Amino acid sequence: MKTNVLQDTQRILNLIAKRDLDDDEKKQLIDETVENFNSYINPGFLKYRKSFSSDYVAVEWADNGSTFTCVKGIEYIDCLGGYGIYNVGHRHPKVLKAVTDQLQRQALHSQELLDPLRGYLAKILAELTPGNLKYAFFTNSGTESVEGALKMAMLATGRRTIVAAVGGFHGKSLGALSGTSKAVFRKAFIPSLLNMRHIPFNDLNALEQTLSCLQFTGDDAAAVLLEPILGEGGIIVPNDDYFPGVRRLCDKYGVLLIADEVQTGMGRTGKMFCIEHWDVEPDIICLGKAFGGGIMPAGAFIGSEKLWAPIFNNPFLHTTTFGGNPLACAAAIATINVLLEERLCERAKTMGDLFLNKLKLTIKPYTPHIVIDARGKGLMLALEFADTDIGFRISKGLFREKILVAGTLVNAKTIRIEPPLTITLEQINNVINALNKVLKEIASEMKPQLTNELMNKIIPLNIFQHTVLSRQL
Repeated sequence: MKTNVLQDTQRILNLIAKRDLDDDEKKQLIDETVENFNSYINPGFLKYRKSFSSDYVAVEWADNGSTFTCVKGIEYIDCLGGYGIYNVGHRHPKVLKAVTDQLQRQALHSQELLDPLRGYLAKILAELTPGNLKYAFFTNSGTESVEGALKMAMLATGRRTIVAAVGGFHGKSLGALSGTSKAVFRKAFIPSLLNMRHIPFNDLNALEQTLSCLQFTGDDAAAVLLEPILGEGGIIVPNDDYFPGVRRLCDKYGVLLIADEVQTGMGRTGKMFCIEHWDVEPDIICLGKAFGGGIMPAGAFIGSEKLWAPIFNNPFLHTTTFGGNPLACAAAIATINVLLEERLCERAKTMGDLFLNKLKLTIKPYTPHIVIDARGKGLMLALEFADTDIGFRISKGLFREKILVAGTLVNAKTIRIEPPLTITLEQINNVINALNKVLKEIASEMKPQLTNELMNKIIPLNIFQHTVLSRQL
């Protein structure tokens, strides 16, 4: 057994070292990947992968800019973004260099000596985040950031109840899962979850009634945990008066506001942090996903000095072995540098507005029988379809056209469009043309179900029309 493992590990290391594979090596890699997923990870994953079918299997091998390339050399435009990881693009040279430079000197920290990059990054975040947010704790993921934020809220308030939104998604470890709203993820673990109240998103009356009732019964809320835009809930953008109202109600009832910016942060929506669209200062911001620049897993949660005070005397109440390691900190510092230097927040707004207008024009002939809506903010966009089957067929059709998208985990009939903030106009036009082609195919297949009026509305949308539109914008 040990001999086999030794041989296998060496063979895989040799594979990693190769830049190119011959045809036999490609076939072996594909076959072994499918077998390993089936036998050693979870066979259920394969049936949900658009990249896997009886006649074709796409195994990722490389990435660059705004694209993935499979082992067969086929390039895909990335409109999935690893669920929001690749804000600065794939393998951005500056982020990659920072991590490589740090790796040449030191990979992980000692846990005893003072590690400088963690200190530098914390100071940068204090300057970057809104209001009085000052102290940072570094994690390995967004889920861990939410876990830590919930603990800090309980420590600071002495309370145990958390209020979150129906449709919200905050992770799947027990604490973060308490805030996640979808029953299929939660039921198997009740009653181990935290004391949580879920209310409708974008509904200030529901929030006030809940906070008032909790106060009356003595179950006062420690925090309200919200995504500025519901991500997995279907890219739901709130009314402009919602978060100012949430802030007011939190202040009225002595409740902390936790902004889960794991998916919305780091420039995704046109601001460094989405909550800044409404000039609201949360008590805690949670970061993850794009925080590591698409190179390293990294996360953080940041709060005020007042909020951090309970752990000043005992900083070991919440710790992590790998969080804030030098490689992750180097990646995060470089990511922030790139976002600012290349003005990617502003670019996300400009390209996002353009992309959304093109999406709305493209889906108009197919609304509402096939497509219900196109929406979003910045480059956090979504298409919602009439049902989950159509959404999956669209995703699969786009994959055939070399475009990567995926559904959202809570609202499955909605597919997200979250490309790198570096996506080009040419790539956006390619996505639009592919979407129009797939929509026409599906409409043709559904023709007996559609009225003659709908079919008469379907007109070709070519690249020239979209180029004219972009010039008008």
